[in-house]
Amino acid sequence: MTFTAAELDAFRDREVADLVDLAHTRPRLVFVGINPGLWTAATGSHFAHPTNRFYPALHAAGLTSRPFDRVHGLPETDRRELTDKGIAITNLVSRATTRASELSAQELRDGGVSLVARMTQWRPTVVAVAGVTAYRTAFARSRATMGEQGDAMTPGTAWWVVPNPSGLNAHETIASLAAWYRQVAVAAGVELLSQGR
Repeated sequence: MTFTAAELDAFRDREVADLVDLAHTRPRLVFVGINPGLWTAATGSHFAHPTNRFYPALHAAGLTSRPFDRVHGLPETDRRELTDKGIAITNLVSRATTRASELSAQELRDGGVSLVARMTQWRPTVVAVAGVTAYRTAFARSRATMGEQGDAMTPGTAWWVVPNPSGLNAHETIASLAAWYRQVAVAAGVELLSQGR
């Protein structure tokens, strides 16, 4: 699947529904993106851009049974595999942009307030925010670093910062992302498959 620049631009400011199934499974582990990219908005699937390493890293971490072809949008079977394991996906800011840098600091702060309210309702074991710079802005934690954060913002939930899987984040590889995803999965009590051990 490919899109022209004009086709993708038509999805600017669209919202993408959270990947969660509160009716059947309380999420144990919630991954939080900064905001949807245009490819994500076009396919309706989080982290869907061809250069994004989220799903390859999830598989390498032992959190999916097979590599997910996210480029075309996740089919219901893949969505169900994640939610059945207690994995959910949401965003700090709901509107789609070409790059996260298009978001204002106020949007990120407002998104942080909204996220805390959502996590208070969902009650996951672990929240993993993908991107330390966005986390610092959203929650006024200018000295936050990667890893588990000392000040839980919702009762009974550990808050972590993990690397952003975007292809623009050249410091990370699928293997290094997978190592972080294994850590948060273990902390959340999510079962790992054999390839992640």
